[in-house]
Amino acid sequence: MPTPYGSRGGMAFSAAELLVLRRSLAHALQSSTAPLTAPEVQDCLRLAQSVDDAVQEACRLRAFLLEDLARYRGALPGSLPGYLELLQDALAGGYEPVPDDLAALRALRANPRAAALLDRAQGIAERSVRRRLSTAPAPRTRLLALAGGQDRRPSPDPRPKEPQRPEKPIPTPGEVFPPRRKPTPPPPAADRAVG
Repeated sequence: MPTPYGSRGGMAFSAAELLVLRRSLAHALQSSTAPLTAPEVQDCLRLAQSVDDAVQEACRLRAFLLEDLARYRGALPGSLPGYLELLQDALAGGYEPVPDDLAALRALRANPRAAALLDRAQGIAERSVRRRLSTAPAPRTRLLALAGGQDRRPSPDPRPKEPQRPEKPIPTPGEVFPPRRKPTPPPPAADRAVG
């Protein structure tokens, strides 16, 4: 089975490196002072398309391999050798272990290889959490008033204020929906026959 991250499938660059290459290429095309010939422009556009294709393929491969890792994790302990190999390669390629990986490795720590991988995975997970916390935005402070707006802070006056009365009175339900009048009964049958 090919290793998911270590071999890079024969690629010379990682997905992140390809993105940097793509941005550099776009910058070079836009900021070049010497005009490029039509064949040079076509070569650059073909290279840009190849880089885009390689990035998309790397993303597809990563998604497939992470699904494969999850399948192996779900089949533990029977899939122990394959799972440990996939996880080791994934960690080498920059994968950050999820809580399920750490729980699986803790359950398998009787295996020396799993115990060593657990130490490594915990270290990566801790660094990942620290990095996310250090780059998290600062907690937001409440805005008490905006320039040109009204101050919405509670009034320091402890006395209750009377609610403002609307200028126009609110109609009652009887005014909005007048009562129905009872229909008049039809005249008796004898009165109709006389006519």
